[in-house]
Amino acid sequence: MYIPNQFAVTDKAEIVEFMKRFSFATIITAKDGLPIATHLPVIVTTKDDNIILTSHMAKANEQWKDFENNKTLVIFSEPHAYISPKHYDKGLNVPTWNYIAVHAYGQGTLITDADKVIEIIERTINTYDLSYKQQWDNFPTDYKLRLIQGLVAFDIIITDLQGKKKLSQNKNDNEQQKIINALSKSEDTNEQLIADYMKNNAQNKNSR
Repeated sequence: MYIPNQFAVTDKAEIVEFMKRFSFATIITAKDGLPIATHLPVIVTTKDDNIILTSHMAKANEQWKDFENNKTLVIFSEPHAYISPKHYDKGLNVPTWNYIAVHAYGQGTLITDADKVIEIIERTINTYDLSYKQQWDNFPTDYKLRLIQGLVAFDIIITDLQGKKKLSQNKNDNEQQKIINALSKSEDTNEQLIADYMKNNAQNKNSR
């Protein structure tokens, strides 16, 4: 990912927090020169110094066959907002887009043990829909075992992590504040989120 220095995110904890918050990711591999992508919810955990991404996909989706022998790219991106040049002090300016993105490269490992696959499903339930857990717990074991026959679970251990936070850092404080004010008043959730991230970024800069 192209990352100018002023937009680079180097704080690992900040990147992991973003990945956990916006965990519906795009998983990309390549086969015979053709990029292949799947969109999945991902559980993000850290162990020792490693970041581990865990998920599962339909066995019929043959992308999983490329996980163990090739490097995998997982993209996390969510809030983004159009930035109009009307917010700038000078008229000689062009529109742009503010956004945050994380590119995580890693090596995949397939998980075949039935108990561990069920554990991953339950971790996913606990993460996204805890209220469903009681219903899941009442399912018979043979139903769960039949269910996982159609799934492939996997871990991706991250080997390279790239974070980009493009939040008008190249603009002066007055221009940034005008952008924050405009986006904060928007009814668009993405624009509101970008405004919040811009506020936090400005506060962190001023506290140094």
